[in-house]
Amino acid sequence: MAKTATRGRRKAPAKRKGSASSGGAMPWMVIGIAAVGAIAAYDNWKSISPMLGNAPAAVIRAAAEAKPQAPKEAPKQVAVTAPAAKPRQTNDPVPPAAIPSAPVPATKIVPASISPVAPPSLETAKAAFGYCGQGEHINCVGDAGTFWYKGEKIVIADMVSPDVDRARCEDERKIAFAAKSRLLVLLNAGPFNMNAAGKADDRGAPRVISRDGRSFGARLIDEGLARKPGSAGGSWCA
Repeated sequence: MAKTATRGRRKAPAKRKGSASSGGAMPWMVIGIAAVGAIAAYDNWKSISPMLGNAPAAVIRAAAEAKPQAPKEAPKQVAVTAPAAKPRQTNDPVPPAAIPSAPVPATKIVPASISPVAPPSLETAKAAFGYCGQGEHINCVGDAGTFWYKGEKIVIADMVSPDVDRARCEDERKIAFAAKSRLLVLLNAGPFNMNAAGKADDRGAPRVISRDGRSFGARLIDEGLARKPGSAGGSWCA
């Protein structure tokens, strides 16, 4: 009986090692075949596209409907109006009135510099002078203290000197002639200034004659050819 029972049992077939390994590799083979087919379809798309003309209408319609969606528009901005001012009630406090600002005094503009202006009585003169003769006196020297400029008789106001025609001695005559000659040289040396020193009368128009700020009368006094007006001097005669 024991042997019969042993014979009646069938041994289970032994598992093959190759079946498990082949079952695990199958999915990767399918993925590789699909990838190769996709690459081949992409490279031969121009030859394959005419074959798709016979595809079902539903497939074509689904492909056409798969369009990129347009971007959504941004929400429009709505202007918010400011609330209207609340009308003032009778019992509301009244805001204080604006205080006017004090007037600003005008600023006095002072010129930076004022160029010196010559007084009206100062005159600049220039001419070619000679000794006065018997004819008309225009620009000439009469004596050491008198000369004519443009027909006007000028008397040098800040000096006195002897006259050649009225000399009382030879020494006075020499001094008078030297002073007359010196005045002629000074007048012909260039432009000079004439400053009024009083009103004109029968004796002539009193003027202070100067050049570069130094008067001709002071020059003649320093040279011993004239004296200051009103000075107590002795006789020109020795």
